[in-house]
Amino acid sequence: MAASLNKVLLIGNLTRDPELRYIPSGTAVATFSVAINRVYTSQSGEKKEEVAFIRIVVWGRRAEVCGEYLSKGSPVFVEGRLQSRSWEGQDGQKRSTTEVIADNIQFLRGGSGAAGKGRADSPAKSNAAPQDVATINLNEEASPAAGGDEGAKGQKTGPGNLDEPPF
Repeated sequence: MAASLNKVLLIGNLTRDPELRYIPSGTAVATFSVAINRVYTSQSGEKKEEVAFIRIVVWGRRAEVCGEYLSKGSPVFVEGRLQSRSWEGQDGQKRSTTEVIADNIQFLRGGSGAAGKGRADSPAKSNAAPQDVATINLNEEASPAAGGDEGAKGQKTGPGNLDEPPF
């Protein structure tokens, strides 16, 4: 069997406040999207910028911490794995998504700001090196989705269905 690796490392800014929900077993799950900017020079010499929006899923106590301390614009470092899933929408159409299941999250704080709800000094873009870092190691607690999503498939988790992305 050939070797394989599923590892994702991202640094970006939250596009909105995390959405914290609980599955019927009582386990917390937080979802949010991270915007990742890429600046490059085209063949014609023109400087261009593109943005990718990546959906992040965090489980357990760490999800609650993310819900408490992160907000729109917060800079974060996310380490995790890609997971694809599909479902049938209410209109009968088959839908699918690929998201990052977080194993480790570091809350990055720019030179003068701190990540946290209600903190106006949390810059969305900062040229300063991320000197202050708060680390949450998610490897201590296995997610219910780690073995194949048995805990979350098809079950209501609050305002929406976890299997149906909010987009």
